[in-house]
Amino acid sequence: MQLEEQALGFPCQGEWLTAILSPVSAPARRGVLIVVGGPQYRAGSHRQFTLLARALAAQGIPAMRFDYRGMGDSSGAARDFEEVDADLRAAVDQFMAACPGLQEVVLWGLCDAASAAMFYARQDKRVCGMVLLNPWARSAEGFAKATLKHYYRDRLLQPELWKKIFSGRFDFGAAARSFAGLLGAAYARRPAAAAKGQDGGAVDTAGTGGHATVAAAGMTAVALPSSAQTAGTAPGAPGLHQRMLEGLQGFSGKVLFIFSGADLTAQEFLDMVKASRQWQGLLAAPRVTRHTLAPADHTFSRREWRDQVAGWTSDWVRSW
Repeated sequence: MQLEEQALGFPCQGEWLTAILSPVSAPARRGVLIVVGGPQYRAGSHRQFTLLARALAAQGIPAMRFDYRGMGDSSGAARDFEEVDADLRAAVDQFMAACPGLQEVVLWGLCDAASAAMFYARQDKRVCGMVLLNPWARSAEGFAKATLKHYYRDRLLQPELWKKIFSGRFDFGAAARSFAGLLGAAYARRPAAAAKGQDGGAVDTAGTGGHATVAAAGMTAVALPSSAQTAGTAPGAPGLHQRMLEGLQGFSGKVLFIFSGADLTAQEFLDMVKASRQWQGLLAAPRVTRHTLAPADHTFSRREWRDQVAGWTSDWVRSW
């Protein structure tokens, strides 16, 4: 029997966070904490996190989803994904307190929530695993290369493009400017810090305020607000890619990666992996499991995609 969900409130550095617990009837030693990415709240886009938590609870896995400080119904100032370690620790504390018998927690995160999970997991021995979907590894160079490689190739194969061209409705000038801008970003000379593996701090500047998803030629590209676009760019600070790498290297638990086949954010992360022996070694480790849902967009917006993600998650959490 599935129990009714519970609304919870708990403190975090002087602020008050809001969460929803999806409990289970029998005691469980492992649960899933759903980390909410981008400027959104605990329900998720198209109620994804609500439905995921309920699906996990139906399989005997307790789940909790919560709002960061400054998001949803939580108090405080809004912050980006690189500044939520305290929120995650407070949420793990509350999750374990609300579920007697819970001994360990799996962090589940999509996009920049996956990146936030990588930063945090090694700091908390109660975290035994991570489910990371389409991790955010945005840099101006990486996004430009991913777009050139994946978007334009697919775009040329679309009948709609050629219909626009032959009907005279295609804007060659705008297309040329966009292509030239991407070429410039993809192959611009990088600063010395980037050449030493500290790139990844500067991110695509096209996004403005909102976790917007833009469909393009069967692919989806995600833009974060300006606060996240400049994260990790302090002089001398490790770039985003390096911080993610160090976080995953320092975490000894199990990891499940889930990638969308029709998402530029996922492709950019995978291109980063292909360019790095260290990343390739990490993803090839026995503790890492990997799934790809070829037709899915960034947020797995169709029911069949969402259900597949929930199935992979529950099967993996119960497999060890």
